[in-house]
Amino acid sequence: MPTYNLLLLPGDGIGPEVMAQARRVIEWIEKRGLATFNIEEGLVGGAAYDAHGKSISEDDMKKAMAADAVIFGAVGGPKWDGVPYDVRPEAGLLRLRKDLALFANLRPAICYPALADASSLKRELVENLDIVIVRELTGGVYFGEPKTITDLGNGQKRAIDTQVYDTYEIERIARVAFDLAKARKNKVTSSEKRNVMKSGVLWHEVVNQVHQREYKDVELEHQLADALGMQLVRNPKQFDVIVTDNLFGDMLSDVAAMLTGSLGMLPSASLGEVDSKTKKRRALYEPVHGSAPDIAGRGMANPIAMIGSLGMALRYSFGMGKVADQIEEAISNVLAAGHRTADIRGNATKIVSTQDMGDAILAELDKLA
Repeated sequence: MPTYNLLLLPGDGIGPEVMAQARRVIEWIEKRGLATFNIEEGLVGGAAYDAHGKSISEDDMKKAMAADAVIFGAVGGPKWDGVPYDVRPEAGLLRLRKDLALFANLRPAICYPALADASSLKRELVENLDIVIVRELTGGVYFGEPKTITDLGNGQKRAIDTQVYDTYEIERIARVAFDLAKARKNKVTSSEKRNVMKSGVLWHEVVNQVHQREYKDVELEHQLADALGMQLVRNPKQFDVIVTDNLFGDMLSDVAAMLTGSLGMLPSASLGEVDSKTKKRRALYEPVHGSAPDIAGRGMANPIAMIGSLGMALRYSFGMGKVADQIEEAISNVLAAGHRTADIRGNATKIVSTQDMGDAILAELDKLA
C-alpha cells in the first residue's frame, strides 16, 4: 500500500470547517486500504499571523517543501485588514506558490445538471458545462518588480505594478494547457491583451510557436481577455481549455466559477515542474472560494470544493484517478438527490449543514466502493 506525505493548511474563516470534511474522506481512503497518509497540519494566513506574526512560519514552509502535496483551505478576513502588507494573510499563499514554484493553476468550471438552475445563466447555456482555465501563477503583475507607491508631494502619490513575462514562463504554461487538452476535447483558447500590452504580444507569439513546434494536432484559437470574458457569459460551452496569464486568469476563472452557481463548488490545483529525478511535482490544492468570515463557525459552509480539491490531489499527485472519479461521482449523486448547502439552495426546501453534506458524500462513496 503506498504511503504519501500530506500537509494540511486549513487557514482562516470556513477553512477549518471544510478541511475537516476533506480529512474524513482521507480517513475513508485509508480504511479502504487504498493508501496511507502521513498527515501534518500547519497554520497559514491570519491564523499564522496571530501565532507567529507572519502569514506562514518557516517550520510550516519546510513541511510544505517536504510534502508530496499540500491541501490548503482559505485565508483572510476583516480581522487582519490592518496588518502590514508584507504579512497580510494572502501573503502566505503567495509565498507557497512562489517557493514551491507552482506555476500552473488548473481551475475547472463544472456545472452539474442538478445545479444548472442555480446559475445566473439559462439552463441550456450551462448544463453539463465542463471547462478548465489554466492560469500562469508565478509571473506577471502579481510578482513583477518594481512594485511601489511613491509620495510625489502636494498630496499626490504614484502607484506602480509591473507586468513581466519571460519566454520560458509562457512556454511551460502553454505545454500544460496543450497536454490537458489532448486528454479532453483537444482545443485550447489562449487569452491576453496584445492590442494594448507588450506582454500580450509576446504571449501570443510564444504560444503560437509552442503550438507549431509541438502540438499541431491540437486546435488553437486566440481571444482578447475582455472579449473572452464576454463570451464566457454568452456561450461558455464553446471552450474547453483556456490558458492565460496570472491577472486575467484570476479574473476569468472567477467569472467561469459563477457560471456553475457557486464558488463553493469549485476545486483547483497548483502544479510545479516534474522533477527529473523523482518524476514527481510539487503541488498545492485548494478550493476557489475564500474564507467567508460572515458564515464561519455556523456550519453553513459548502465542503464540496474542498473535497473536490482533495480529489484533484489524488488524480494529479498520487495517481489515484479511480478514487478521484468516485469522489466526483459521489458529489454528483449527492446533488442529484437534492442535498444543498445554503450557497446552492436554489428552490430547495431542505438545507443541509457542512457536516451533513460530508456525511452524504461519504455515504455515496460507500455505495460506489
